[in-house]
Amino acid sequence: MSLSGVFDAVFLVFFNFMGSFFSAISRESKPTLIHFADKPALLKVRQSDGSISTESLNHLVETRCSSLHSKFKSPWWLSSGHLQTIFCVVGGFLENRHMIQVEEGGTIGLDFAPADSSKLKDDTPIIVVLHGLTGGSYESYVRSILVPATTPVEEGGLGYRAVVVNFRGCAGVPVTSPILYSAGHTGDIRQALIYIAQKYPRAPLLGLGFSLGANVLTRYLAEEGEQSRLRSGCALACPWDLAKNNDGFIGRFYSKAMATNLINLVRRNLDGLSKFPDALIAKYIPIALNLKGALLDDFDNAFTRIAGGTPPDFPFDSAMDYYRWGSSHNVVSKIRVPYLAVNSADDPVVRHVPMDGGGNGLVIMALTASGGHLGWFQEAPGGKTDRWIKAPILEWMSLMGESVVHSTGPVGPRIYSEGGYFKEEGREGGCKEIEGGGIVEASSWEGVNLQGL
Repeated sequence: MSLSGVFDAVFLVFFNFMGSFFSAISRESKPTLIHFADKPALLKVRQSDGSISTESLNHLVETRCSSLHSKFKSPWWLSSGHLQTIFCVVGGFLENRHMIQVEEGGTIGLDFAPADSSKLKDDTPIIVVLHGLTGGSYESYVRSILVPATTPVEEGGLGYRAVVVNFRGCAGVPVTSPILYSAGHTGDIRQALIYIAQKYPRAPLLGLGFSLGANVLTRYLAEEGEQSRLRSGCALACPWDLAKNNDGFIGRFYSKAMATNLINLVRRNLDGLSKFPDALIAKYIPIALNLKGALLDDFDNAFTRIAGGTPPDFPFDSAMDYYRWGSSHNVVSKIRVPYLAVNSADDPVVRHVPMDGGGNGLVIMALTASGGHLGWFQEAPGGKTDRWIKAPILEWMSLMGESVVHSTGPVGPRIYSEGGYFKEEGREGGCKEIEGGGIVEASSWEGVNLQGL
C-alpha cells in the first residue's frame, strides 16, 4: 500500500471511531424521509376477498409497506455510514446459472433461485436483480433479500423466483467480447429480460437494483417507458449523479476502493480481453492496469468510457461525458411503472439524491438518516445483526407481485426466434442460451473488496 493509501486508511479509522463515539452518545433514531408525489398514480389492487379496487400508490405504500416508515437504528458499533458500508455478513445460497450470449458476442450469467423451482407455478412473480459495481449474486446485500423472497410461503417466505443478472466478467462470468459494462449501459439487462420473459411469459417481472445496478435499472425503466418488461422497480443506494460521487476526502477514499476493484476485474479477465487485439479496447487495457493510486474517474477515463458499452453510445471523449450520459437523476420523470428508491443520508459514496422524484406520480423516494452504502444493519433478536432494509423491500415486492393488478397480455415488443437467437420485433440484437451453466453456490469470489463498490 502506498504512503497516501496508509494515510487514507488511518484517517478513515479515526474518522469512524469519532463518528461512532458521538453517535453512541446520542443514538436516537430518526424517521425515514419519504417523498410522495402531489398527484400520485392510481393502481388497480386485488383485495383479500378477490375484488378489485383502485387506490393511490401513496396510500398503498403507507398501508402495505409499513416497515418503510419504521425508524432505522444502527448498533452503537456500526453507528457511522462508513462502518455500515464496510460491514458484511456472509451466508450460503444455491442458484441455477444460465449462461446467455448476446448477438454482439458478450456473455452474461443469469443465476436463478431457488435452484430447483420446478414446483412453482409458471405465473410466480420473479425478482430480477442487478448487482453493484463489481459484485454478483454472492453479495450479502443480494442474498439478504433473495433468501427470504425465494423461501416457500409455508416456511415464512414470499415463495417467489429470483434471477440475478451477473454483468460481464463478474462472479465468474467469462468475457467473450471487447465490451464490459457500466452504470449507464442497459443493453444487457434488456437482453436478459428477453430471455426471462420468453421462459416465463406469464410471470410478472419485478426489478431490484443495488448501487450501480440501481442506476442501470432506473435508466432501463426510463428508456423503455410503457414498453418496460419489468412491472415495477426498486432501486437501493442508486448513485444518481455520477459526476458528484468523487467529491471530498472521504469520497476519494471510496473512489480509490472502487477503482481498485475495477482494475482487479480487468486483471482477472485479462485472458478474455486479450483475445481481441484489433479492438479499440486493446490499447486501453495496459493503461488501466498500470494505474497507480487511481480514483474512480481515473479508471473511467482510462477504460470505462471506451469499454463500458456498445456503439453508438460508446466510446466517449472523456469520463465526464460518460457521467453526464450515464447518470439517472435526470430521467426519473420518464418511468412508467411503480418505482421505489431508498437511499441513506450518510452514504459516503452517493452525494446527491433527487428527492423530488421528478414530479412523477409513480415514484416514491425514501431517505433514511443513516445506513451507509448498502448497509442498513441493525440489532436483531438474540444479539444478531440483520438489515433493516429487508422488511420494506419484501413488503414492496409482495405488493407489486401479488396485490397490484398488472395488465394482462404481453409486455414490450413481440419476441421471436431467428437463427437460434431470441429477438424483439423492430429492434436489433438478440440472445441465446449457451453451455457453461449449472448449479452454483453464491459465495465469495476471489478479488472482491468492499461490498457494493
